[in-house]
Amino acid sequence: MAQRKKKRKQKQNEYPGWMWMLFGLAIGLSVAFAIYRKDMLPEPVAQVPASMATSLAPEKPTVEERAAEPAADEDPPEKRFTFYDMLPNFEVIIPEEEPDVSPDSKLEAVQEPGLYVLQAGSFTEFADANRRRVELALQGIESRIQRVAIGDKTYHRVRIGPLTNLDELNQIRSQLHEANIDVLRIRVGG
Repeated sequence: MAQRKKKRKQKQNEYPGWMWMLFGLAIGLSVAFAIYRKDMLPEPVAQVPASMATSLAPEKPTVEERAAEPAADEDPPEKRFTFYDMLPNFEVIIPEEEPDVSPDSKLEAVQEPGLYVLQAGSFTEFADANRRRVELALQGIESRIQRVAIGDKTYHRVRIGPLTNLDELNQIRSQLHEANIDVLRIRVGG
């Protein structure tokens, strides 16, 4: 029985958990409010009489004095952007030779290795280009539409490739010839 009374006395002396929560919340809110009020107050500005302000202002050097001063004493300002220095390193030089473009009307096997692209048409309307892309997809040939603006006109080119495998290139060319689709064979590299 004595043990029960001790436990009750210990529990009576302790504060409940919700009381500690309210106490912590009150402290947190008061600190947040103090910081908020501190940030709202303007910084004090030192007042200088107008007569002293003009006498304390440094004299501006003339153009001749600025030219006579050595610029080596001053550190150059730190650059804010670095892409001005990086861009010349990534310059792409376009070769002056034109790619080898030839209509693929004769069904001769290509023997010269290289990187080839087949153009299955160039259309002014996207719907026409998309229709040709669907025709090629039905043949099992994967193609893409490339949009090109030349002058004030826009063209949609249907292109297959790039292809490096000569066997695959010749097989696709023969499929297109059987389907009566005219193509341009463009050798772009290799």
